[in-house]
Amino acid sequence: MSFADLPPGHHASALRDHWWWRPGWHVGQRAYTWHLTFEGQNGLHRLVSGYQRRLSTFVGLDPIPPTWLHLTMQGVGFTEEVDPAEVGRISKAVRRRLADLPTLALGFKWVTVADEALVLPPVEEEAVRAVRGAVRRGIGDVWGMDRIPENADRYRPHVSVAYSNRDQEAAPLVAAVARMEPEPALVTVPAASLIVIHRDHRVYEWEMVEQVPIGARQVSE
Repeated sequence: MSFADLPPGHHASALRDHWWWRPGWHVGQRAYTWHLTFEGQNGLHRLVSGYQRRLSTFVGLDPIPPTWLHLTMQGVGFTEEVDPAEVGRISKAVRRRLADLPTLALGFKWVTVADEALVLPPVEEEAVRAVRGAVRRGIGDVWGMDRIPENADRYRPHVSVAYSNRDQEAAPLVAAVARMEPEPALVTVPAASLIVIHRDHRVYEWEMVEQVPIGARQVSE
């Protein structure tokens, strides 16, 4: 069972190692993708740090540093397979699509123990799906809808708190987070980030290509 299959508020029964190599990935590989990133979002950083402190005695977890907190949105492709000129056209198309959306405000509080990580789903999942849908339509404006990578439906928005680095039972982790009563984090996300990402060091790191405003047309009006 994957995280996308879990009902909201339910936990996986076991975790597996997150760091297995997905098809096409290896040390040195880079890819263009769209994420929401959380620079300067101190409320979310505090919430994540609180969970990470509670989980610090578990040796099978890799906590995500604040710099690399993200909400995965939509892949584009490996850098050696995508023409940079096409990436530029996709960015312009996504900019037009995101301009018409409402400003994105998200709330986070409760961790879900998923199949490979402990994650924070946003309360406003449908708002995130709307942003992802706009990104996908922007890619489709350039490539056509049939060429858009990834599944449109098997998607559950989340911010990972820590990745599992081994196969392990979920019950002790579920018990640890269940004893918490965290202060929720409220986040306004001004932009979607087009990045070049890699996972060479058992953490997702990236270089920023461009940040594209969400709801720019509303702000200008």
